[in-house]
Amino acid sequence: MYTAAGQPDREQLVQRFVPLVKRVAYHLMARLPPSVQFDDLVQNGMIGLLDAIDRYQEGFGAQFETYATQRVRGAMLDGLRENDWLPRSLRRELRRIETAINQLEHEHGRAPSERELAEALGLSLADYQKTLHDARGHQLVYFEDFSGEDDDDFLERHFTDNNADPAAILEDLGMKALLVSAIGDLPEREKLMMALYYEQDLNLREIGEVMGVSESRVCQLHSQAIARLRTRMAGEVPKAAKRRKERVGG
Repeated sequence: MYTAAGQPDREQLVQRFVPLVKRVAYHLMARLPPSVQFDDLVQNGMIGLLDAIDRYQEGFGAQFETYATQRVRGAMLDGLRENDWLPRSLRRELRRIETAINQLEHEHGRAPSERELAEALGLSLADYQKTLHDARGHQLVYFEDFSGEDDDDFLERHFTDNNADPAAILEDLGMKALLVSAIGDLPEREKLMMALYYEQDLNLREIGEVMGVSESRVCQLHSQAIARLRTRMAGEVPKAAKRRKERVGG
């Protein structure tokens, strides 16, 4: 993997680690809507791979793969941030789903089924499941979730540390513990799907094989699980932020 002059052979290294870039892209695709193109992810990932090759100085074994994976995923996410991949009309439909989940959970004291949610929304089961599939890029947290009615930024209103990392802030607010608890309360199939995806690092096809369903069905289950988790966490971030502000003397 080195030239006669002892320098890394970039062309050979790129060819060696192309499968790594594709693996990261395929894994990210499960969280993204159909409008995102696999080739676009790979193209951005290749930029991250080249950057990793240029920066890394300690050889190109297992440690490099770990480092390169981080750089590749970061480059892909940077590319995605430049575009709003989930249409606002679909975001509105997802908010309707979250509201219905919240109402039915309060009425029945349990997680509502897909059929119950479809009926509450005035949709056929097929149309409801299509919405879930179209929402493949639904995320647990959006920046807009932190905006108030006056559209000022949640972090600026509640936190005094302008250099704080949002991920670190959420961790400090106890969101990880809340998320673990919420996942534990998911219906069994959705809980299994989340474990296979986030803990076992399986892709959609592999999860489908384990669960005996199609990749499309796994997408639906993932979107629905995220909607349930968002419902559980919806009011907790502002409450925890207020407590944090009081604790730090803001």
